[in-house]
Amino acid sequence: MIKKLVLVFIAIYAINSYAQDGGTASPYSFYGIGSLKFKGTVENKSMGGLSVYTDSIHVNLRNPASYASENLNYYGGESRPVKFAVGGSHSNVKFKSDSGSDNASSSTFDYIALSIPIQKFGVGIGLMPYTSVGYKLKTNFENGDIQNRFSGEGGLNKVFLSVGYLVMKGLSVGVDARYDFGSVRNSIVEYSYDTDGNVTRYQTRQNDRSDLSGVSFNFGATYKTMIKDRFEWVSSVTYNPGNTLTSKNERYFSTIVISSSTGAEGIVETIDGNESLENQGLKESSVDVPSEFSIGTGVGQPRHWFVGVETRFLQTGSFKNELYQGNSIAYEDAFGLSVGGFYIPKYNAFDGYWNHVVYRAGFRTESTGLVVNGESIKEFGISFGAGLPLGTMFSNANLGFEFGKRGTTNQGLIQENFFNFSLSLSLNDRWFVKRKYD
Repeated sequence: MIKKLVLVFIAIYAINSYAQDGGTASPYSFYGIGSLKFKGTVENKSMGGLSVYTDSIHVNLRNPASYASENLNYYGGESRPVKFAVGGSHSNVKFKSDSGSDNASSSTFDYIALSIPIQKFGVGIGLMPYTSVGYKLKTNFENGDIQNRFSGEGGLNKVFLSVGYLVMKGLSVGVDARYDFGSVRNSIVEYSYDTDGNVTRYQTRQNDRSDLSGVSFNFGATYKTMIKDRFEWVSSVTYNPGNTLTSKNERYFSTIVISSSTGAEGIVETIDGNESLENQGLKESSVDVPSEFSIGTGVGQPRHWFVGVETRFLQTGSFKNELYQGNSIAYEDAFGLSVGGFYIPKYNAFDGYWNHVVYRAGFRTESTGLVVNGESIKEFGISFGAGLPLGTMFSNANLGFEFGKRGTTNQGLIQENFFNFSLSLSLNDRWFVKRKYD
């Protein structure tokens, strides 16, 4: 009963969070199609983003081959459990620049997924926010007066269907078919002043909206084998060939009044600006999403400990968004490195709750592929967490914590120091069980 109540609580939290726009406060979400939101399950993120390890009781959303695995020995070699996973996170960020600092926080839904075993196959379905846009920025003249004010919200989501197949003992392959969809809304206010240097009563705001959609695929394989009957070696590889999103764009211009005390914007009049997009051939445009390749390996003792390393390569140097271009930004190929693992004190202990807890830790470093004012935007994080057992069938609640840094204060940019807290449920049940007795 407790487990069901917790599930209802998390589901309500997920729906409420998903209904909110944005999900980030990062100024770097201004670029491209937003900041990358999905970085794996809470279990992955607690190990520095490591997704090499797969098992029969957790959903691994980064590698579709994980949906197929061998049956559980605990139940006489019968069917693997049906797995359900849902997760959310809360982030606190401190922004730092040469001119000052600020703070922001956000809570978001991260993923919901279901995995169903079918003999040597495994099928997965789910939904996850993939990128997130949520920023408020401004630029000033040399005398300190506001020149422009920028704001944006939205992001890209993925709904997916995955199929994995157990080729032979230890070797699985799989594929994700994903439908990408979402919208990004951006606005720009260009401030005007009278001859005395005072802000005029009326300002003009440009509103842009892009509705994005497309299909993408992700291929994966995982292999594990025992070494001298004691240690287990695990390796994995994934490849996303990239895809092109269709972007249907709209533009409107609004005459607004800005409150001098609160900064709130009141709309006086709005006119259609889609003709300007049509004249530029941008009423419908395309967004090229880069390909991604990852490879990882690790070693450990089954159900006791594991240590692994994983690298990711993204061809972000070829990223292109025809609608949003800027002279101050460029893209380069991205690279990421994750190192992490877990430890279980004694999984088969008859007593002692903490003997069954999964302790996780790791770190990650990455070059995001974004270059602003000639500065490559990099990111670093240190993480740890725990998997807390819930009842039977190896269900658990997973807690994750991460401290990290993104960006730099060089060239007038903003550095983000963040703390992320993540929570998920990994619930297991057996749907297809042969009756042994009448």
